[in-house]
Amino acid sequence: MKITMAHGSGGRATSDLIAEVFARAFDNPVLGAMEDAAVVPASARIAVTTDSFVVEPLEFPGGDIGRLAVCGTVNDLLMRGAAPQYLTCGFVLQEGLEIGLLQRIVDSFARTAREAGAQVVAGDTKVIEGRKEESGGLIINTAGVGFVPEGCEIGAAGAKAGDAILVSGNLGDHHAAILSRRFGIDNSIKSDCAPLGEMVQALLAQNIQVHCLRDVTRGGLATVLKELAERSGVTMELDEEALPVDAQVRDFCGLMGLDPLYMGNEGKLAAIVAAEDAARARDVLAGCAYGADAAVIGRVTDEAPGTAYIRTLIGGKRVLDVLYGEGLPRIC
Repeated sequence: MKITMAHGSGGRATSDLIAEVFARAFDNPVLGAMEDAAVVPASARIAVTTDSFVVEPLEFPGGDIGRLAVCGTVNDLLMRGAAPQYLTCGFVLQEGLEIGLLQRIVDSFARTAREAGAQVVAGDTKVIEGRKEESGGLIINTAGVGFVPEGCEIGAAGAKAGDAILVSGNLGDHHAAILSRRFGIDNSIKSDCAPLGEMVQALLAQNIQVHCLRDVTRGGLATVLKELAERSGVTMELDEEALPVDAQVRDFCGLMGLDPLYMGNEGKLAAIVAAEDAARARDVLAGCAYGADAAVIGRVTDEAPGTAYIRTLIGGKRVLDVLYGEGLPRIC
């Protein structure tokens, strides 16, 4: 068996690869929890995460690989309730990469780190041979560290029957922006690439009972909620009518035969909160810089533990599973 592009989709093939190769080799209780970031003991409780970014094009409407790398890393920390503090960055430069382009991306990385409240404390640069004489590529690897407040226990296994499901805004924006640029489709769709610190800190500051948080990236909302359902032993039930999708993205999906539920974002989170806090949580998210389209989209039940489904506009029930196969294009 060989690696295929499907192994990078964020769906079932990715999960199988992680379980069969990486988790087996690196097995320990902290890694075995398979959270977005690992909380480990130190002088304070810290969360640690790492990620790599290989998106093309390097610059896209609404962002670039530098902003994406910071957002992807700090958002993983935030999904455990951690306040991001430190970042490392490794830049692998392909021969032929324009220095001016590299400078713009590095500047964007730095600006986004400042916006997220994180400090870049270490880095590395390598240059590899180019595959194309006329142009070069770039890979960014990051690590992030954040501090977790005492008493904060947000995790993938925390959802409970009766909880409400929220999403912080429109689905599929980043995926649609990258795909449009790759295919040369003329539209005004922009990536939602953004750090989510204000949202998470506001939820905690307002004493919202937050049980689970996940950023909606590869595999889309359907994959995220299916995974949370399995980890928590509950059922995730969505209302199709409540799902926020920008009209232009919805039309784009119809044209391309895509489903917003399986399209990735880079500036949206899914939140599972106590039912009595649902309306207040939506208002908190909507009051943040990147949360104007936040919505309550469903509920957690114990109907069929480990499953996720959506109630459709015509009154049917559609079962949701993790993404299978290759999620085109590469979005991070």
